Amino acid sequence: MTTLPPAPSGTDSPATPDATPIVGIIMGSQSDLKVMNGASELLRQFGVPFEMTLVSAHRTPHRLVEYAETARKRGLRVIIAGGGGAAHLPGMVAAFTTLPVIGVPINSTTSIRGLDSVLSMVQMPAGVPVATVSIDGAPNAAVLATQILGLSNARLADVLEKYRTSLKDKVMRTIDELRKGGFSDD
Repeated sequence: MTTLPPAPSGTDSPATPDATPIVGIIMGSQSDLKVMNGASELLRQFGVPFEMTLVSAHRTPHRLVEYAETARKRGLRVIIAGGGGAAHLPGMVAAFTTLPVIGVPINSTTSIRGLDSVLSMVQMPAGVPVATVSIDGAPNAAVLATQILGLSNARLADVLEKYRTSLKDKVMRTIDELRKGGFSDD
């Protein structure tokens, strides 16, 4: 395999220097980085080693095939792929690997604001699924990837439990603050 170019500026690849990445975060262009950083931030918080790079379905199709076909050998267990517009990247990656692929539809500048991307990802043919999160939902892609990994990793399962508890606690604090201001959740 040829060496993949470094991750886009401002990202870490992998999350920790001595850890083999187990999640791959890919996107079609650097303009997707703003959205996809939502996944890298949560994976870093969870302590999940990841790599992040550009793989364009249309401009670098051979790189896409190489990335997908070698992902398992390189130690990846899940791939998060973001795409806007026609959003072929997640589906094409899924065609070349049996690893779980999580698609992140990206709100492009079109008038339909990412709906085209959603449809591209959820309308995959039988046998080649792409798990799809909400438009610009990269953080949920990181949570889903960690849930998949947590099936066989007790530490990650525990991290997710703590994360969920922190979300609940935040809501409960907000409810308490609103009650003090006269809000009732009844």
